[in-house]
Amino acid sequence: MTGKVQPQKLKKRIFKSYVTSTISISMVLFLIGMLGVVLLNAERLAKYVRENIGFTLVLNENIQEQEITDLMKSLEATDFVKSVEYIDKETAAERLTKELGEDFSGFLGYNPLLSSVDVKLLADYATPDKLVILEKKFMEYPQVKEVSYQRDMVNIINENVKKIGFVLVFFSVLLLFIFFALINNTIRISIYSQRFIINTMLLVGATDSFIRAPFVKRSISYGVVGALIANLLVFVLMLSYAGELTGIINTEDYKIFGLVFMVVLILGVLISWSSTYMAVNKFIRMKFDELFY
Repeated sequence: MTGKVQPQKLKKRIFKSYVTSTISISMVLFLIGMLGVVLLNAERLAKYVRENIGFTLVLNENIQEQEITDLMKSLEATDFVKSVEYIDKETAAERLTKELGEDFSGFLGYNPLLSSVDVKLLADYATPDKLVILEKKFMEYPQVKEVSYQRDMVNIINENVKKIGFVLVFFSVLLLFIFFALINNTIRISIYSQRFIINTMLLVGATDSFIRAPFVKRSISYGVVGALIANLLVFVLMLSYAGELTGIINTEDYKIFGLVFMVVLILGVLISWSSTYMAVNKFIRMKFDELFY
């Protein structure tokens, strides 16, 4: 009876070790997948930030509707404008009242604001040098009284976009080392519980490659299953927050997801294989007395 209980306990322990290893690898590969999505969309993110930079064209007082229409068409026809939005005096007053939390026009007795047009630029034109040129160009329109944009904000955004790119690359390399270490330690712990089995195989004359083979195959299966789970989680997460990520991450760009899928799968297999290979070699070289420490 006792002889049957011991193998069952061993099987349960090994099974738990398999499950723990697979879950741990899945979570780490999931983080790698998310990092990959962010990196591949970094340029898109920078573009999204730059395209939220824009001008406010304050229009002349008592401007005619036809003049506004002509201005809008003229702006939309340019090769540097992404979008335009006309804001009349009443809408501008409502927005300012909402921001201030009180009705300023009631206090003044009239609405001092003028109609305006908000212009969003294409990312390539949202640089300090080009913005200065565009400011002069907008002032040439007869309907425009004043042009304004946040100069300091533009400089800060452009500087930060460059810094973010560098930081992303640096942390990506750093995190890959950390992820490798985590998967490596997970697999080492899994193999540690079977160190006496490895020693027994050595005692009966098994070769190093023969001993490694089942561990490597099993570890590669960890990596494949873990990668599939991780990719599924990344895909589900991206689809779940597709609305919130509009403009930042293109959830319809399946090339990016395909590339992330392949990278996660390859990394899962390579890291699992290399970690297992090194861990098994370590226990193969150990003397029997060292297995107890």
